[in-house]
Amino acid sequence: MKIGIIGATGKSGSKISAEALIRGHEVIPLIRNASKLIDSKDNHYIEKDLYDLTYDDIKNLDVVVDAFNAPPGKEELHQTSLAYIVSLIQGHENPRLIIVGGAGSLYVDDTKTTRLIDTPDFPEVARPTAVNMSKAFEQLKLAEDINWTYVSPSAFFNPEGKRTGKYQLGQDQLLTNSKGESEISYADFALALVDEIENQLFMGQRITVCSE
Repeated sequence: MKIGIIGATGKSGSKISAEALIRGHEVIPLIRNASKLIDSKDNHYIEKDLYDLTYDDIKNLDVVVDAFNAPPGKEELHQTSLAYIVSLIQGHENPRLIIVGGAGSLYVDDTKTTRLIDTPDFPEVARPTAVNMSKAFEQLKLAEDINWTYVSPSAFFNPEGKRTGKYQLGQDQLLTNSKGESEISYADFALALVDEIENQLFMGQRITVCSE
């Protein structure tokens, strides 16, 4: 498949790129600054600001992965960036949109009334990002004529964790592993996301990933 990745040099985007490449997919970074790419001369990439992308830039892709991460103080970009990407793809059969989402909107109870972000111990430093990603997700669910899947990590998105090759999947509720911890490494998250790209099991749905 041809997979375009927004934020291809970020923590999650780089892991997703690597996972897709080792499986033989063609990865096209959609990036503002190509100098951040490793061996960029050998890669096919599109060097543009996210808000300058057009449908012509992505129309030949099978999948666009949105791994955009807003900088501190500009967390509202999580809302505007996703809305812009949706506007490009809406009404077209391709590409499919896969979003690297947040964990804050996951429910922590069986009745689905309390989200992780609503719990007393939710870290204040993460709240601006979580709030804006949650609002972006709510708007995504209202969008019509677009093929999307939203992938939430666990509460602890571990940049140092290794690729174990194993994970568990859920949908709208926060998962915990055998140790009672809600954790997933970036590498295993990338594994699950590329699995979903290939298997196409959760169209128009949210999934979440946790270690076993």
